[in-house]
Amino acid sequence: MKRKNYIACCLLFILSLSVQSIFAQKANFISTLTEQNHWVDSVYKKLSRKERIGQLFYVRAHTNKGQHYEDSVAMVIQDEHIGGLVFFQGGPVRHANLINSYQKLSKVPLLIAMDGEWGLGMRLDSSVSYPYQMTLGAVQDNNLIYKMGQMVAYDFKRLGIHINFAPDMDVNNNPNNPVINYRSFGDNKYNVAQKGIAYFKGMQDAGLIVFAKHFPGHGDTNVDSHYDLPLLPFTRARLDSLEEYPFREAIAAGVSGVMIAHMSIPALDSTKNLPSTLSRPIVTGILKDSLGFKGIVASDAMEMAGVTKYFPNGEADVRAFLAGNDLIELSVNSQNAAKLILKAIRKKKITKAEFEAKVKKLLAAKYWAGLDAYKPTTPKNIIQDINRPAAAELIQQLADAAITVLKGDSRTLRQSPFKKTAIVSIGVDRPTVFQMELSKWYANSMIFLVGKNTSLTDLNRMLQTLKGFDQIFVSIHDTRLRPASKLDYSSDVKFLISALAAKPNVVTSVFANPYTIAGLPGIEKSAGILVGYQKDDAMQRSAVKVITGSMKPAGKLPVSVNMYFTTGMGMSF
Repeated sequence: MKRKNYIACCLLFILSLSVQSIFAQKANFISTLTEQNHWVDSVYKKLSRKERIGQLFYVRAHTNKGQHYEDSVAMVIQDEHIGGLVFFQGGPVRHANLINSYQKLSKVPLLIAMDGEWGLGMRLDSSVSYPYQMTLGAVQDNNLIYKMGQMVAYDFKRLGIHINFAPDMDVNNNPNNPVINYRSFGDNKYNVAQKGIAYFKGMQDAGLIVFAKHFPGHGDTNVDSHYDLPLLPFTRARLDSLEEYPFREAIAAGVSGVMIAHMSIPALDSTKNLPSTLSRPIVTGILKDSLGFKGIVASDAMEMAGVTKYFPNGEADVRAFLAGNDLIELSVNSQNAAKLILKAIRKKKITKAEFEAKVKKLLAAKYWAGLDAYKPTTPKNIIQDINRPAAAELIQQLADAAITVLKGDSRTLRQSPFKKTAIVSIGVDRPTVFQMELSKWYANSMIFLVGKNTSLTDLNRMLQTLKGFDQIFVSIHDTRLRPASKLDYSSDVKFLISALAAKPNVVTSVFANPYTIAGLPGIEKSAGILVGYQKDDAMQRSAVKVITGSMKPAGKLPVSVNMYFTTGMGMSF
């Protein structure tokens, strides 16, 4: 018996060690930069100047563009000795296999990066998508967000990816922002900072290199820098106190990287049409010198029109390099850009010490990520590993913590389980999870569906039918891939929402970007209003839990929608 107990204890101990190893806290990257690193020094000495310049460049990679595209990337790896790759669309197993293939071609192991603000699902099929940052902005328990960071890090590392260009730490105080919006934690700078730190610490502690973006703040723009150069016309005092605040906090908390936005900011650099990415006063003067950031500075994608519009043919890349960026992401022509950088070095436009520090910093990141002892990824069971039950459980926990009640109390929301009940889902063409789950609690219920462009005749007919019901639950859904600030519903369907809200005993749940509420006048008349932030099944289940009284709401609105619903609102009962 004693032997059996001993064996059982040993097995439990081994199991606990294996779990701890997955999420073991790693030493902070910034703290390692001041230490002597023999691997970094040795690799640096072996590289030619051309190869050292190559370490600055990170180029685009896909697994959904065919063999010719994959081969072209392989040639760049071999010919230009680049430092890393940024992976985009494709599948997780294909990505893992291609990463393994590309690593074999590189003299120095590659750092592999991806934009994964809500996990691998932001780019890859067959992968987990965690909640958007706007949804996380409603969550009051930051420990859940830290845990999400750990889970995302596990997924990335499982595929052989070392860098996540996340979190987004922009303060989204412009509801019409076309590029940040739901990718932000909200419009409260303190909430953005706290949530961003919790998220990146979860990832970083679990061994992922992370980048707070987009410095000095892309939240108050109405131009997408993918297509043009946004202008940030604010004073230095405003930028210091608002836009830069989350980044200062992130730096103080030890973030490993910061990504620079492509924006014209006259208060910080008056050079006409100069993107912040290419501004030495901003990148070096403010970020590195004033704020004291010692980690990796990355440019936003150098292929974006916000930077190429005024600086084509590789000029943008050399300017970004001279401005103080360490990592040059997605150059339009990395080969030509490398030649221009070599020319700038020969002309002594940058000191030898500064150039060496850039390259060694990126090599130190490779060492921190474990590339000094590189091992290929095992493709077997990747799909099962990244779609593990623990991920689904955490997604539901986050949804439960985010669901926000803007109006109503427990009695108003629950209504009567015995009365004749209509459950109406709008913006869909098939029964929703919300309807299926809620109908289990209301035996005498009927389901109604309204499409985004249902005819006025059909809408009027349904309104007449609904007069025969005692109470109505309405759910509003944005089924688009990305939840925009305005719903793509017809004006007739929007009028229906207003007409339903004016009826007694109507509870409305919004599974869409919270800003969409502003475009639905009259919705505030509903007896009860819940916000679910996005279309996901988990959010719909959370709303049903609150309505039926099986869970207390805890979420708080992360943005101001209109005069009725402002930042921080959320009923608790």
